[in-house]
Amino acid sequence: MKTLTTLAVIGVLAILGAIAAAVFFFGGFYNVAATEEDPAVVNWALVHIRRASIARHATDTPPLSLDDAAVVQEGARAFSERGCVNCHGGPGANWAKFSEGLRPDPPDLKEIAGERDPQHLFWVIKNGINMTGMPSFGLIEVPDQEIWSIVAFVKKLPTVSDADFKAWSTQP
Repeated sequence: MKTLTTLAVIGVLAILGAIAAAVFFFGGFYNVAATEEDPAVVNWALVHIRRASIARHATDTPPLSLDDAAVVQEGARAFSERGCVNCHGGPGANWAKFSEGLRPDPPDLKEIAGERDPQHLFWVIKNGINMTGMPSFGLIEVPDQEIWSIVAFVKKLPTVSDADFKAWSTQP
């Protein structure tokens, strides 16, 4: 009998929690303005959901060597031409002012490149990430080989000099 009462209380609390969450989100109490920071619990949930989704879906393997200097240089050029510098910066290149208004903030790729697998970077660049400002390069039909070259460049990004990036991103 005591177990049944405990389960009933847990059930009622779960229903009340679901109703409260629905009222909070669907009632407009959750502020979607980019000028407001997300509540810690929302930020935590979004980060964990994003990581889990990328880990589950990022299954492609590089069809070329990501250490090939020509591929890295091609990636630097694509990184610059496709506008990646605007949100993520680059060696000797400042982020565009508008990127300061994106929520969540675009990551500094120099800082996270070593922490991300090439497959994960490829998946994010190809598919984008909803509600972050990260576009899908796949939707605009950027070829996979070009996306892989961007991945090669991003993986080398922490060691690329300002002069090298400038030279690579302006070559025809």
